[in-house]
Amino acid sequence: MNNHRFNIIAIGLAAASLAMVGTGCADSFLDVDSKTQSNTDNFYRTETDAWRALLGCYDGWKQTSSHVTQGFYLASTIMSDETYGASGNSDNRVPQAWDQFDQAQAASELTMFSDAWKYYYAGVYRCNELITRQDNIEWDVASGKRGLYIGEARALRAIMYFDMVRLWGNIPLFLTPSGENREQADPAEVYATIIDDLKFAAQNIPATANRLPDEAGRITKYAAEAMLARVYLYYTGYYGKEPGFNGTGTLTKSEALNGLEDVIRNGGYSLVSEFKNLWPGASLVPIADNVGWDTDKSTYAGDGNSEILLAMKFTPTSNWSEPYDGNKWMVMIGMRNLNMPPYGQGWGFATVTPAYINKFDADDPRLTASVTDLVAEGVENYSWNNLTDAINDWREYTGYTVKKYCPLRYGNNTTGTNPSGTGDMQLDNVQQYVYMRYADVLLMAAELGSANAQNYFDQVRARSGRGSIALNHDNLMEERAREFAFESIRYWDLMRQANGGDVTALADAVIASGGSVLNGGHAATVSYDRAKILRTKGLCQIPGDQITLSNGVLKQNPGWN
Repeated sequence: MNNHRFNIIAIGLAAASLAMVGTGCADSFLDVDSKTQSNTDNFYRTETDAWRALLGCYDGWKQTSSHVTQGFYLASTIMSDETYGASGNSDNRVPQAWDQFDQAQAASELTMFSDAWKYYYAGVYRCNELITRQDNIEWDVASGKRGLYIGEARALRAIMYFDMVRLWGNIPLFLTPSGENREQADPAEVYATIIDDLKFAAQNIPATANRLPDEAGRITKYAAEAMLARVYLYYTGYYGKEPGFNGTGTLTKSEALNGLEDVIRNGGYSLVSEFKNLWPGASLVPIADNVGWDTDKSTYAGDGNSEILLAMKFTPTSNWSEPYDGNKWMVMIGMRNLNMPPYGQGWGFATVTPAYINKFDADDPRLTASVTDLVAEGVENYSWNNLTDAINDWREYTGYTVKKYCPLRYGNNTTGTNPSGTGDMQLDNVQQYVYMRYADVLLMAAELGSANAQNYFDQVRARSGRGSIALNHDNLMEERAREFAFESIRYWDLMRQANGGDVTALADAVIASGGSVLNGGHAATVSYDRAKILRTKGLCQIPGDQITLSNGVLKQNPGWN
């Protein structure tokens, strides 16, 4: 889907107020009332209405990232063994609370995920509106758009619920556009909904749909099939049983594997030839004294490359008016107050742990494509920087930051998203967030026991110059750790080793990542308390304001009281 068109229409939909949630405190459990003239009484009549509503669903999904500072992607990375919380010396200690699974690190921060909670449920509400009102729409049977649009809406609902149920574990489940005060559902019921939604999408989105370059970012049949496998692996791993709830949402290992094999055989996807070409920060070379990229040297494969099954799209606005449409994750993890083209500045969250660096062979190209080594790459000596000042304002500095999603700068020190230099570093980072890659399809199929398992495993390793090694659980998990570093996958790979809620594997990995840092330029140590990690079972704080609004109907997760 063309980013620009997506944004324009999404803004129009917001004006139509299809269940938009504000950022302020709500007076009810979910603030989902329509605010303008267009509402469910005069909407959902034509396929054009359905299209606008569907764009609102996509925009709702995007808002879970672009409008949320303390969100899923940042938390997933910080809570793993990949990074520390970091941030600025004078910032609150929310990232330390996540990183150490310890509310006492930010004792007064009882609403850490409040915006994330509201925007996820707002996105789900939009999907529910379209799904439940589909019978009111005059569909052209020949066009096939009903199955396509509803399939996309149900897949988006599934993705948002999958994020939520992993993050919080115990959440209310809404399948209709309701704002009632509802108790938390059995997680099995939430997963059943996720699976049923993804199965519907895989069965009803045509194999050829949403495959054109200007449709990049839309759900495909193959993305739905790959997501089913990801859900299966997580549920069976974390909960230690097959999915299903009262006869709904069943998914077998063979079904999950067959979906992946369909992607491999018929999807037309392939690994990008060089790993670094997947990531702008690793592949773009700025012209030294001018605006733009040196096209003779830059090798970025592009947003719609052969490896991407699904990515969240963003657009620059340079505007603090809602909605925000930039990639908020990027500015959070960028180098704190430092620029060295093509890398731009950010707020310094999620500094990479030295222990994680040690997972890579020194010659593994995924290391330099994934991690910025500030000293080795000359950031400390760049003429526009003062590394000492930056370090003095940086908490849990390690010398390593995330490169895969680093903000971009041109050679004349203007923002890499706006050649005029007028772009805002907090609003206008627009690199797509890759939700599913073909490499993951290959490795999941290998894990699920494909007859071609060793070949799939070797394909991923060969792309980075690694030779064949035996395919076993430990080797596969370590390969995933290197391949998907900082892609919001590692934490959930650790969590799904729990086999019924015992998160010892997670605790072991996190504890092993502790080490020396600089806090405001002074030597310090990051360490972890095993008991605190185990007590939470890897789940996060349910926002206290939501518990208050529910009059105590919602219950806090263990370890966050």
